[in-house]
Amino acid sequence: MSPAASESRAAIESQGQRLLAMGCRMVLIKGGHGQGAESIDYLVGGEGVTALAAPRIATRNTHGTGCSLSSAIAAGLARGEDLETAVRRAKTWISAAIAAADRLDVGHGHGPIHHFHERD
Repeated sequence: MSPAASESRAAIESQGQRLLAMGCRMVLIKGGHGQGAESIDYLVGGEGVTALAAPRIATRNTHGTGCSLSSAIAAGLARGEDLETAVRRAKTWISAAIAAADRLDVGHGHGPIHHFHERD
C-alpha cells in the first residue's frame, strides 16, 4: 500500500470511528469517488475495519449507485444475512451493475447503472 493510500485509509477509519462514537453500530464508507485502480469501501465496526475492494470501472453511467447499494444491503438483511455478508454481496452486485451500465442507452449525461444485468 502506498503512503498516500495508507494515509487515506487512516483518515477513513478515523471518520468511521467518530461516527461509531456517536452511537452507530457499523458504518459503511463508500470509495466510489476515490482514486486508483480499485474502488474500496470500508465497513467500520467496533471489532475493526473490513476493506471491500473491486476494480474501478470507467463509465459515466453511475447514477443511482448509493441508493441501489443501500437497497441491496437492506434486501440481504431482510433475507436474514448478517451485516457483513449483506454488504459483501451488495458490493459484488453493484460492481457488476456498474460494469454492465454501458450496455444501456438511456437519456443524456450520467446514465443509470444496469439494475437487471443478471437477466441479460
